Amino acid sequence: MNDKNRLSPSAAFGQLDQMWFRLRSITHSSRSSGGWPLRLQFLESYMLLIPIAGQSLITVDGEYRELKTGAVFVCLPGQLIETSLEDAGEQSVYILRFDVFSQHSMPEEKQPFLPAEPHLPFPLEGAVAVQSTITYSKHCEAITHCLESPNPLQRLLAQSRFYELLYSLLSSTGESRTSDTDAAMERAKLYIEQHYREEITIGLLAAEAGTSIRHFIRLFKQRYGLSAIEYLTEYRIRQARSLMLPHTDYDLKDIAAYVGYKDVPYFRRKFKQITGIAPAAFMRNAKQKIAVHDSILIGVLLPLNIIPCAAPAEHPWTEYYRRKYETDAVLPLAEDQTLRLQQLAALHPDYILGLEASVNPPLMMELQAIAPTFLLCQTDWRSQLICIGECLGKTPDAEVWLDNYERKAKSARAELVQGPVKDKLLIARITGQTITVLSHRSLAEVFYNDLHYTPPSIVDRKLSRQTLTLEELESADADLLLFIVDEDADSQAAWSLIRENELLQSPAPAGHFRIGIEQLPPSPWTEYTAFTHELVLDLAPTLWRNRT
Repeated sequence: MNDKNRLSPSAAFGQLDQMWFRLRSITHSSRSSGGWPLRLQFLESYMLLIPIAGQSLITVDGEYRELKTGAVFVCLPGQLIETSLEDAGEQSVYILRFDVFSQHSMPEEKQPFLPAEPHLPFPLEGAVAVQSTITYSKHCEAITHCLESPNPLQRLLAQSRFYELLYSLLSSTGESRTSDTDAAMERAKLYIEQHYREEITIGLLAAEAGTSIRHFIRLFKQRYGLSAIEYLTEYRIRQARSLMLPHTDYDLKDIAAYVGYKDVPYFRRKFKQITGIAPAAFMRNAKQKIAVHDSILIGVLLPLNIIPCAAPAEHPWTEYYRRKYETDAVLPLAEDQTLRLQQLAALHPDYILGLEASVNPPLMMELQAIAPTFLLCQTDWRSQLICIGECLGKTPDAEVWLDNYERKAKSARAELVQGPVKDKLLIARITGQTITVLSHRSLAEVFYNDLHYTPPSIVDRKLSRQTLTLEELESADADLLLFIVDEDADSQAAWSLIRENELLQSPAPAGHFRIGIEQLPPSPWTEYTAFTHELVLDLAPTLWRNRT
């Protein structure tokens, strides 16, 4: 993660009296409840994971970390996270989603074309050691009880008790001490970061950590999720990418030599292995200044490995771009249209991409005065990808990506042919107390069109918005149920009732046995882009594996 603009923990602690916190939701997930694990998702808010029992792994922007009792884990808005079970024992974790706000408005002297920060930095990030798991478990139990109450005073008390939990966490942070083992691994990691341009061996790193080679290899992989040599490679490539940005003008062989690679072809292979794109293509993409007026188009640029110079600030993928490409070049665009135009004019992009539905003729004229502007209609995602490819001279890249997608879909169909692909699948979204059938675009398009699942008879794919009552859901001839559940407390409460509904676990009227119920968060699964379609395709074979 690029931390140039992030406050240090001590500075962030100093701003605590300028922050206020709002708890969005709290859920208790365990193996027995069926609420584990957390599927791949972009975070729209902060997330606090408090393990009560068991051990698991959490992936944050592609990096693996441990999630275990004795520590809580803080995730940031915009991170791409996923959790998975590590063993077959008891698993239990509380998941709290919350926001951090400033008590002060943006200073007037701030430049008008720079947006206000959408989130203040929370003083903690990643794994944080705690002294008593029981204390935090009791905090969570009390918060859950109050937040689920119909009484608004009790829900207000839940917010107060959330403040108590944060106070316990923040006040105990300075008391925790890093273990000798953790300190040794940090020394080795710091040595890599300071000497990455030199030849580094495992023996040298083990000596720096003060342990045997065999012990060092195991401990480093256990702490950071990848081997020391893999970390060295990723760090070198990260440094190389910073030398390929628009303000630089270095030759590839000089960049390779600077980060520790004398063999340029080997550097090219490693660069593509880590980033998924050849270094020459990365340099071309980085130097092309493309601004995105509508956040949905970010998911079209990702498959083409295009780095936008600007994207809407309210979308978590803006921050994902920063971390994926290790760059500060993605300017978060303000929500206010006047400010956004000022930002774009100051940026001087080569192209602006937008959607026809959100750009009216007067706005189009103003955008065109800044840079050539291409508008896409909200057609199917394949056409969008091809269209952007044509606009930006990336047609071959788009075609290659689509060919790979079709091969992956064919492979997934073959894997599922003996399994649930013959079953009837109902996909729905829970928003508050409303159950809406998802039969168009995104998830439905992948499952019904690409993977050949069959919708139950109650689903009418001709309707753009079809809602179901709980009674209709109970009587539907669906074998498999997949729910998108919004993050607010009402939606989570409705999901809990559905998950515990005995009629949804028993034989359906037509003689079917419902053999699988799964749940996903809204982001990124409801986005209609090439990027999210590939994510769904990768996810599909892992769903309903443990059905009975």
